[in-house]
Amino acid sequence: MPADQPTILATSGGYRYGSRTRLEFNSLVHHAVELSGVQGRAPRITHLGTAGGDQAYFNSWMSEAAGVAGFELSHLNLFSMPSVDDIEGHLLEQDVVWVNGGSVANLLAVWRVHGLDEIFPRVWQAGVVLGGVSAGSICWYQGGTTDSFGPELRAVTNGLALLPYGNGVHYDSEERRRPLVHQLVADGTLSTTHCTDDGVGLLYRGTELVGAVSEADGKGAYLVTREGDTAVEERLEPVRLKAPPTRA
Repeated sequence: MPADQPTILATSGGYRYGSRTRLEFNSLVHHAVELSGVQGRAPRITHLGTAGGDQAYFNSWMSEAAGVAGFELSHLNLFSMPSVDDIEGHLLEQDVVWVNGGSVANLLAVWRVHGLDEIFPRVWQAGVVLGGVSAGSICWYQGGTTDSFGPELRAVTNGLALLPYGNGVHYDSEERRRPLVHQLVADGTLSTTHCTDDGVGLLYRGTELVGAVSEADGKGAYLVTREGDTAVEERLEPVRLKAPPTRA
């Protein structure tokens, strides 16, 4: 069941520790499902773990989390070959695509090898909700800050650019993120950049930012714009999402 318009939920969160499983889906993943509008059946979500090399253990954790939430979860693996014959057809059957974190530079390279850079714009326009965390957030933008190339953060500027902005993730938990975003916006490497503290997501309808949401108290989202040769930051207060039920 497609969303009524192209929708992206780009986040620095989505998971929590489970009571009987390693992971459970936190409010941001549940919100992505709500945005799809699915009713009357189990939501269909496909998980892409490309940024982490399609780790089998993490796929297992995600499958357990989906079982707790009552979601029908599949994995679109690209290592060592695509796990489905028709990638685009598989994605178009989903309510939500959720992209996990890791190396955004490697993710983008592998996606381009398999044509996902051309497929995802069509999937987005068809109303499948696109979402993800960290690398799974940055990928939808023009670029952002990443440790893909080594311990020192650097810019990545070859994102899919469905959203015509830069993206800063883990804005409150990794102290080097904020100053690098400001530097990259000030020198023009990144355009206006939208940033999230851990536990916060940014919601887009088409390319318009329509709001921020959070699964944690006291967190923020931020717009960093260029004025002359400096960067100016504006805080956005997110709407606090209701926590999903805890499994007994």
